[in-house]
Amino acid sequence: MNIAPTNRLSYKQASLAVLAAFLLGTLLSLAKIGVDYASQSASIEREINSLQQISLNPAARIAYNIDAELAQELLLGLLRSPAVIGAEIVGSDHRPLASVSRPAMSSEYRVFSDMLFKPRRYFEAPLSIAHAPDEPLGFLRLEIDTYAFGSAFLERSGLTLLTGFASSLLLAMVLLVVFNRMLTRPLVGIIHQLSEHNPNESRQLLCPTGHENDEIGILAQTINQLLRKTGQEIDQRREAENRLTEYLGELENMVSSRTAELEAANARLTQSNRDLETARSMALEMAQARSAFLANMSHEIRTPLNGLLGMLSLSLDGPLSSEQRQQLSVAHASGKVLVRLLNDVLDLSKFESGQMELEQIPFDLGALIEDATALLSQSAAPGVELTCLIDPELPAQVIGDPTRVRQIASNLISNALKFTRFGRVDVRLQARDGCMRLAVRDTGIGISREAQARIFQPFAQATADITRQYGGTGLGLALTRKLCEAMQGRLAFSSKEGLGSTFTVELPLPSHTPATPRAALQGRVVALTPGSSGLADLLEMQLPHWGLEYRRVDIGCGLAGIEADLLITDCPQCLLGLRPAIGFPFLVVTAYGSFLPREETLALAPLQQLARPLSRSALYLAVTRALQAVEEPPPSEVPDSRAAPRQQQVLLVEDNPVNQMVAKGMLVKLGYEVAIAPHGAEALSYLEHGPVDLILMDCNMPVMDGYETSRRIRQDGRWPELPIIALTANILPEERERCRSAGMSDYLAKPLRREDLANMLHTWLPSGTSAT
Repeated sequence: MNIAPTNRLSYKQASLAVLAAFLLGTLLSLAKIGVDYASQSASIEREINSLQQISLNPAARIAYNIDAELAQELLLGLLRSPAVIGAEIVGSDHRPLASVSRPAMSSEYRVFSDMLFKPRRYFEAPLSIAHAPDEPLGFLRLEIDTYAFGSAFLERSGLTLLTGFASSLLLAMVLLVVFNRMLTRPLVGIIHQLSEHNPNESRQLLCPTGHENDEIGILAQTINQLLRKTGQEIDQRREAENRLTEYLGELENMVSSRTAELEAANARLTQSNRDLETARSMALEMAQARSAFLANMSHEIRTPLNGLLGMLSLSLDGPLSSEQRQQLSVAHASGKVLVRLLNDVLDLSKFESGQMELEQIPFDLGALIEDATALLSQSAAPGVELTCLIDPELPAQVIGDPTRVRQIASNLISNALKFTRFGRVDVRLQARDGCMRLAVRDTGIGISREAQARIFQPFAQATADITRQYGGTGLGLALTRKLCEAMQGRLAFSSKEGLGSTFTVELPLPSHTPATPRAALQGRVVALTPGSSGLADLLEMQLPHWGLEYRRVDIGCGLAGIEADLLITDCPQCLLGLRPAIGFPFLVVTAYGSFLPREETLALAPLQQLARPLSRSALYLAVTRALQAVEEPPPSEVPDSRAAPRQQQVLLVEDNPVNQMVAKGMLVKLGYEVAIAPHGAEALSYLEHGPVDLILMDCNMPVMDGYETSRRIRQDGRWPELPIIALTANILPEERERCRSAGMSDYLAKPLRREDLANMLHTWLPSGTSAT
């Protein structure tokens, strides 16, 4: 086995020793050179001072006698010194008596001397004589070239460093030879013996002569012990291999027996799998049974609720005493709470069973939020201003589930209105970074820090006092959060007790149709409203976006000197006395209960009155009409835009007499003519003889249900465009798909609300043209 010289321990040890010796020698040489440098520098001073002292007395006599010839000879004598390159004797009148100089020595090493001792040194001593020591006779000046001394110092320093390097090199050679003989050769011998060693032989290594008691000898002894142990282990392993061979034979027998046991266990496992599959089938059947139970319970509960709420609603429209109206209003509100509770329980059960499915269809998000806000505005307390603020840059249509988005918005808005008695409730919708951001802020009672941790738990409210005072079940926020999570959105809130709350929903609803700008308007609009009002925020957001000049004036500031084309205010009383001094139109935005009476309206004409919350389209239409000076009749005399002409015929297919009365009463109040069929067969017979513009079809009826009836109407071919609206108490997702598969056009859930029914009829019967 050959080892490279540079890898041998002797070379490495010699290198380290020489390196250490070289460093040490270099340090000692440098120290010696430093001492020599200090001595040489002091020697320069001493020699020049001695030379100067010797020359002072002759120079003083020469200066006293003013003998220039002798002064010149004295200075030439000083110039014979190798270090002196210039001398001068100056008299008492500071004029040179004599001066000599010669060039400095030149050498390529002079630069090192100049760095150490400086190139020149100057000495000056006063001249005086013994019998007149105080009489100044002049000065003796000498210019010294330090190279005369520095060259000798450089020679001694170079010799010192060269001697140190030579001694280090000699030491390296000596150590290399010594270490090679004492360390490398014995170790190489041991390595050769180990490489030729046969594990099957018990021969020991030979220790190199002269190394029996040092480290190499101990290493050889240790290796011998390891070799003996290795031999013993080899013998033990041979015995173990023999025993392992015997164990393998026994193991084969054990494997055969265990294989038979595993086959039996596999048979038992197969039977267990069959049992599990049977249990799974039973669980699926139970889940289907639970879904069917939920659907049946929904139908059974909603059917009487539809009759109850419908009759209460019809009764409230009739002549009643104040006490009767209050009692019926409480009963009607309680019924609506029961319907909301039923919806929330069913939705939560869908989440738990994994049956919640979300649609992905285009819809107008801004209009949806405005409709939800308008429908809930009647729940606002008299002292609460409800405002809907829609970002003008919001996309015209987004893709998502409009039903669930409406449910989220309705829950948050109804919560804000329920807990707010004074101040404002703002509903703000914006588009931010691909997400639709809905924020509902109120000035209500707020939520304490302790209660904030549990408000999203089902059937939990902040405190028992709130439940007693405001009512509610605590399901709204829990369901809202689950809906947001199902849409990959986020629900957050911030609240301070006594100062109100802000709930923020961010939903990733992709844009389907970008925002469509409205036709630009021209005119000057003045708002008479406080800066803290929601109307001020709405007008400041929308009017400049439509191209109008907008200005706000605080109530009480007066309108003198203000030129405008339209005045908008939320303070009807502020308009009294302004006619005829102000001739431009007025637009009043207040709650329904705060409308001006007819006499005052006529006195302030031209004037329009709009109920808040104000939608974008209603505001745009009102401003356009006002700027075009078109006088509109008071809202109390304006017919409902959603009521169809009298000649439009609706066929109600319903088997329940109470539901017939409820639906017919609502349709008559909305201005439709109603025909009733108790089941599907009667509906088909009526279609053969009378014109029908729309069918309200109950799904579960005797003789022929709504599904079969709808299929037959579509298969007939004579009424392909006839709208068929399903009426059902089953609100599970599969029910809607079942209705569409049967050929129905749309879907209404019981119990019916007049607003929902009016919206549906307005959607499918926009004109007075008969469908059949």
